[in-house]
Amino acid sequence: MIRDVHPDRVRRLNDAPQRLGAVVYWMSRDQRMDDNWALLFAREKAEKAQVPLQVVFCLVPSFEGACLRQYDFMLQGLEETWNRAQQMGIPLDIRAGTPEDVVPAFVRDLDAGCVVTDFDPLRSKQAWKQGVLQALDIPFYEVDAHNIIPAWRVSDKQEYAARTIRPKIQKLLAEFLEPFPAWEKLHVSEEPNTPPDWGVLRNGLDVDVSVAPVIGIIPGYTAGMDRMYAFMADGLDRYDQSSRDPNVHGLSRLSPWLHFGQIAAQRVALEAVRSRQTEGQQNFLEQMIIRRELTDNFCLHNPYYDSIKGLPAWGRATLDKHRLDVRDYVYSRKDLEDGVTHDPLWNAAQGEMVTTGTMHGYMRMYWAKKILEWSKTPEDAMATAIYLNDRYEFDGRDPSGYVGVLWSMGGLHDRPWKERAVFGTVRYMTAAGCRRKFDVEKYISDNR
Repeated sequence: MIRDVHPDRVRRLNDAPQRLGAVVYWMSRDQRMDDNWALLFAREKAEKAQVPLQVVFCLVPSFEGACLRQYDFMLQGLEETWNRAQQMGIPLDIRAGTPEDVVPAFVRDLDAGCVVTDFDPLRSKQAWKQGVLQALDIPFYEVDAHNIIPAWRVSDKQEYAARTIRPKIQKLLAEFLEPFPAWEKLHVSEEPNTPPDWGVLRNGLDVDVSVAPVIGIIPGYTAGMDRMYAFMADGLDRYDQSSRDPNVHGLSRLSPWLHFGQIAAQRVALEAVRSRQTEGQQNFLEQMIIRRELTDNFCLHNPYYDSIKGLPAWGRATLDKHRLDVRDYVYSRKDLEDGVTHDPLWNAAQGEMVTTGTMHGYMRMYWAKKILEWSKTPEDAMATAIYLNDRYEFDGRDPSGYVGVLWSMGGLHDRPWKERAVFGTVRYMTAAGCRRKFDVEKYISDNR
């Protein structure tokens, strides 16, 4: 018996009449077949109507500065997703093009009865959905398969800080932090489809190939789950110490797989809850649930999530007050990208990002704050930080990245601190402060 997906995970985007025909799941943000509420809802719709279920993924040839590094990680993950779909007896088509063109054409070819997609708060993804919506005359559903508490259920407004969203999430957690149901094969299914021509798909990309894939990080659901289990067994207990010390290897390092939806945050949270009770466990769950879902809340309710306009009023005012302060150093974007500043600690953080596609969370804060300190204007600083983050990080173009920059540079989800030059009352960080917390020389040596 198929268990219904919680109705609050789903919202209908139009009122078009229901029609008999295949259910199409347009996979986008959540690129996995397992632990996927959007796919489970699509299966539920198909089973009840006794119609086939088909999945389509649109491979956009270029996207907001993503380079070969990010596309390679995504495509390798999609290969595993395609193979898993075949095992489950579900056709998965991966088609090059924009969603506004691909999805309506796919729906017409199938004479489909309804479309299901996953939730994403970012402007570009919302614009895709609007474009698809305008071309559909059948029901269109959106399912939040990325957050544990659906973003529209947890709050109908932009939350001020973690302390304001935390009680709302905690109130709903028992209702939504539920085990995923086992997959039940559809009674009506199609024959598995022919494999995509991965070479043709890759050759059709229009991306910067100079930011190459990273050797040693394996994309896909299996590798992501392996990394998660390794962290639970040997990392969760050290999470507190490692969150403040980049030399202690106890962070989950799951952000690449979570960003591409190759594994589910809800699965990670369930495994963490099942682990032994430690302070590290509680702090990890705070980051995985409260802080992570706060970023989706911000991007959903604030269209200026990637600019100074998105800052709280006090943050904008204090940066504006200190706009003309003298900067001891001003670096060009290229100097910053090349990591040739006077500060070896900052250069090491930039080197870590360029080389590995990730950066320790504590160093990300230091990295962003120094870009503010060394840029002509706050606007320049934010644009540079977002550009570098999106160019080199596996999890670029993500709500957590935008919120991290605005928190570091303008006090988003924070409070005013002691006033000083350039920063005003935005929280400040120094290399000397880092030295009091961890072995800076070791970090520099490891990331040269």
